[in-house]
Amino acid sequence: MPHQVFIAIGSNLGDRKANHLEAVRRIQELPRTRVVKQSSFYESEPHGDATQWFVNSVIEVETELSPEELLRKLQAIEKAMGRKRVKGKKWGNRVIDLDILLYEGLVLNKRNLKIPHPELPNRKFVLLPLSELAPSLRHPELHKTISELLATTPDKKRIHMYRGT
Repeated sequence: MPHQVFIAIGSNLGDRKANHLEAVRRIQELPRTRVVKQSSFYESEPHGDATQWFVNSVIEVETELSPEELLRKLQAIEKAMGRKRVKGKKWGNRVIDLDILLYEGLVLNKRNLKIPHPELPNRKFVLLPLSELAPSLRHPELHKTISELLATTPDKKRIHMYRGT
């Protein structure tokens, strides 16, 4: 039985929109996985050590992969697309960033994988595209809808609809 999963996609290097489309294509090719919907593209201010604006979106997928299998596959896509993980640097420039936000109503707290994504309530650049796809979906721990989380997020960074090609 497939599981409903929401994945955040971000890029601030190279052709940011093309990077998104390539990541979605590769996710669509994963075994027992289907991309159901994709949000609009949004452009957001850099955060952490990043120096360029990000293009962000969220996709909804149905998958029979376990959370751990899905994480491994997403990290393999990131690596194949040129993502370089730098030890000690959490937020920096990246060709592609793929994060599992929500996996059905699952709450998982492992060293390398936390679901729901622990920063979800604090990131307008994820909440805005996620609210486009699933505004009434409830956070499994906070018991608030995505729309409610968006309305109360402490994130004040600028974000707008991406107007690039």
